[in-house]
Formats: sequence, structure tokens, C-alpha cells
Amino acid sequence: MDLSKLAWKAAGPAMDAHTLIYRATRGRVGHKVPGAPPMLLLDHVGAKSGRKRTSPLGYFKDGDDPVIVASKGGHPRHPGWYHNLMANPDTEIQLGSEQRPVHARTATPEERARLWPRAVETYRGYGGYQEKTDRVIPLVILERRP
Repeated sequence: MDLSKLAWKAAGPAMDAHTLIYRATRGRVGHKVPGAPPMLLLDHVGAKSGRKRTSPLGYFKDGDDPVIVASKGGHPRHPGWYHNLMANPDTEIQLGSEQRPVHARTATPEERARLWPRAVETYRGYGGYQEKTDRVIPLVILERRP
């Protein structure tokens, strides 16, 4: 098994623990992580499996809307949660202690051009991830829904 696959396998239990602690403390622990952007919890439904999943993800805000980055560390493929959101865009997030219903949509090319510098300002690693891959890393805007 190559090291990148091993790293992704090891990340799963760490993400599960992060999610558990974030939920248990209503975001008091896990929303802010040293050296990382602020974190939210994204609920999403498997596009194929129909299973409900939760992913802790870094975000930045555009007005009131959180924006998440589908970087997967510069991997050649989009993260699974991105495919799930495109299939099932109406979902919920936990932003600190707030539970919020949202509609997920990929930023237009114009929005991405405006928002990408903010993403890299929030977390410098995103710039390196984009250089590492041939795909355009999508930005996903999480718009509040009633």
C-alpha cells in the first residue's frame, strides 16, 4: 500500500473522533484547531449508498455563507463528500454551536476567481494543493435555507 493511501485510511478514525468531540461539546472543542481554518461539521448523504455521513471541514465565510474547499489535499479526484453534495445538495451543517440547514452549490467560475484568494488566505495549504493537481479545486458555497 502506498503512503498516500495509508494516510487517507489513518485520517478516517481521526475525523470520526473530531466529529464526536465537536458534537459532544457543541463546537466549543473542534471549531478552532491550531494551524487550521475554522472547522464545521458537514452532514451529507452518500450518492450511491444513501448512508448519512458527517465530515469535519475547514471553512471561511462569504457574507453569512460558509464556503468549503473540495481539495482532498490536491488528490486527482474530488473528495467523496463533494460528490455526495452534488447528488444531495440540501443538507445541514454544525457551525460552532449552531445547527443550520443549507443548500450546497459549487461556486461559479466568477465566484471562484473572487473567493479563491480568500481560501488561500484562510489556509495557505490550499494554494499548494491546487498546484499539485490538474483538476480545478471546487469551492462549495453553503447557502442558508429556511
